[in-house]
Amino acid sequence: MMGAERLQKILAHAGVASRRKAETLIESGHVTVNGKVVRELGSKANIDEDLIQVDGRTIRETQDKVYYVLYKPAGCVTTLSDPEDRPTIKRYLEHVPERVYPVGRLDYDVEGALIVTNDGDLAFSMMHPKFGVRRTYLAKVHGVPSPEQIERLRKGVRLEDGRARALEADLHSRTPKNTWVRVVVAEGRQHLVKRLMEAAGAPVQKLHRADYGGIGVAGMRPGELRELTRAEVQLLRSQAGKKAEASERPRPVALPARRHGHGPPASGGRTRRGRQRR
Repeated sequence: MMGAERLQKILAHAGVASRRKAETLIESGHVTVNGKVVRELGSKANIDEDLIQVDGRTIRETQDKVYYVLYKPAGCVTTLSDPEDRPTIKRYLEHVPERVYPVGRLDYDVEGALIVTNDGDLAFSMMHPKFGVRRTYLAKVHGVPSPEQIERLRKGVRLEDGRARALEADLHSRTPKNTWVRVVVAEGRQHLVKRLMEAAGAPVQKLHRADYGGIGVAGMRPGELRELTRAEVQLLRSQAGKKAEASERPRPVALPARRHGHGPPASGGRTRRGRQRR
């Protein structure tokens, strides 16, 4: 028997939403406990003894957690529904039987690695800035950034919402007119890499997330979904549970620059199997 726990934690454990989204559901009156609407974030309940519902749907503990990486294409939003009727990532998750949701977001025009899961606790920890889970991006810019511009990314710049810096920044590859810059950050502030590059004087033309927490999309194509292996899930948990030393963190593997910029493939992309159910 489980004891009383905070409602947002229960909802996250059950795969309803991330903790942040669960808090929004509670505050907006979508959650009831034993028939009564609960809006206080500190409220607790016992999933074994109390009737917990979200919009009338009874919540039960989800025992089987699932973990995937989606190669999110450019040209779709990182939500399961969109009021503006834009394409969403839902089309690439149609064959997943469990209710999953994305860990963080990628902009409409950004492609690359997106973790999707029903493990709300892991999702919350991966996004929380105190754990510093690393995200590796490749940013396409015009021309060749100077060593001073690259150093400015590493040293940090002042943005409208505070100082920010890249943990790592270096030139990745070049084309006749453009350069791909590899940028590693450890927080998920909105448009962070785009704003960093802009502040360094190298505005982004295209942006690709090569990996999130060491889980990348090398060898995959836009729209493809792959289940994580047990080792990959443990890798994410180790980073979300404690700060790893720099020497322990995996070196991300980026796709060649020529693969970038592909539009979304036809609906219902392939799913690779690699996960061991927990």
